[in-house]
Amino acid sequence: MAQVKLNRIVKEYEGGVQAVKGIDLDIADHEFVVLVGPSGCGKSTTLRMIAGLEEISRGEIAIGGNVVNDIPPRDRDIAMVFQNYALYPHMTVYDNMAFGLMLRKFPKEEIRRRVENAARILDIGMLLDRKPKALSGGQRQRVAMGRAIVRDPKVFLFDEPLSNLDAKLRVQMRTEIKKVHQTVKTTTIYVTHDQVEAMTLADRVVVMNHGVIEQVGPPTELYHRPATRFVAGFIGSPAMNFIPGRLVNGGAALNVELAGGIRLPVPAERTQRYAGYAGREVLFGIRPEHLTEIRPNDHRPNLAPLSLTPEVVEPMGMETLVHIWLEGTEISARIDPAVPAEPGVPLPLAADMGQMHLIDPQNDRII
Repeated sequence: MAQVKLNRIVKEYEGGVQAVKGIDLDIADHEFVVLVGPSGCGKSTTLRMIAGLEEISRGEIAIGGNVVNDIPPRDRDIAMVFQNYALYPHMTVYDNMAFGLMLRKFPKEEIRRRVENAARILDIGMLLDRKPKALSGGQRQRVAMGRAIVRDPKVFLFDEPLSNLDAKLRVQMRTEIKKVHQTVKTTTIYVTHDQVEAMTLADRVVVMNHGVIEQVGPPTELYHRPATRFVAGFIGSPAMNFIPGRLVNGGAALNVELAGGIRLPVPAERTQRYAGYAGREVLFGIRPEHLTEIRPNDHRPNLAPLSLTPEVVEPMGMETLVHIWLEGTEISARIDPAVPAEPGVPLPLAADMGQMHLIDPQNDRII
């Protein structure tokens, strides 16, 4: 079994600076967990502590039920794939993948079996006789993954492995990594700053910010039910719109009142949930994909029509993004490319109030 358990992990540097501030995390056997967040949030530091490359200031890390705080990296039965592929330039692909096993005195036939099996999984069997200089970036990344797979470790650790690849190759390698995990089913912890990578790869996503965990959950849960303003704004591209407003009574219903006299009705099923916030300042959160054109015969419930004037229009082929300034707040809407949209011309839109979020500005928590 290869569960990974982090118990009150702290990483403190000289001067009392805490990069990781007492986080708890349980990762199940065979699970693919992605740590995501902006630069400096503590995700890579956390990964390096799991690997044993960073000393833990306080707390415990257990792998497979065994506390590994004082166990050196080579004895933790983990394999790490770095942003830098770190291949030996004078060795062939075969020798790069076999080198770790040779150091551990594995029999030659066992080494060959493992290397050929990993090469088959990664579709690099035809490259085994080449040297790294004769490989593309994606092929080098596959070799680095193969070097990890042949070890048959308890845990795979990936530290931003796709950062050096171009956009098209990143998409391809995302798919390859997911396929490999579905094949070998090894517990995997993956670090990235790219929320698209996190959403497409993970069984669960761990969103970190300033050394703490903001929220942990499946990708769809973080998208539809974020716990904080940070998570709501970090997950999704383009980012969620946040518009200052006030929750006001409107007869028997509640309304969100925005700048410019715009009033949007709160869905009836949420009235009780928000009743205690009537009369208070709130942040109205809505994703660009939920602020769209009014469609003919649209049967979506809880649509609130409003007219806004774009200042910038970005045609993107399969969709058009329009950017609007509402009393000093920039917001984005995602519309069908067939809808005519021009800067300075009012555009009829609809806000899907069933998908909106209200944030308490005093603590940045989703209400």
